[in-house]
Amino acid sequence: MEKVAFICVHNSCRSQIAEALGRHLAGDILECYSAGTETKPQINRDAVRLMKQLYGIDMEQTQYSKLLSDIPPVDIVVTMGCNVQCPFLPCKHREDWGLDDPTGKDDQEFIKTIRLIESKITELANGLR
Repeated sequence: MEKVAFICVHNSCRSQIAEALGRHLAGDILECYSAGTETKPQINRDAVRLMKQLYGIDMEQTQYSKLLSDIPPVDIVVTMGCNVQCPFLPCKHREDWGLDDPTGKDDQEFIKTIRLIESKITELANGLR
């Protein structure tokens, strides 16, 4: 099983969505983590609400904001598109998904980002199967 870390600066929205969807869609081949260089006291409220609504996943029950130092060594690092210097984490494979942060935007923007993450996780998992 490959260990994958989804990384963004605050570990409160996109990377948390990716961790949840990775576990949900590809938990048979991916051991998923998310982390950042900073943390937030809680996961983005809109992300929590929409993930529960769309997939029945309650991220507040299974996840929390973590620093890079809080996760084990990983094989794959996926950065979300930090628009700043993305955090570095050693790995065998690295890719950047270049996703805009939907924080503060409407539900349609959030859903668009969630669906993009779903598609990219499926693609990543299929490449490992």
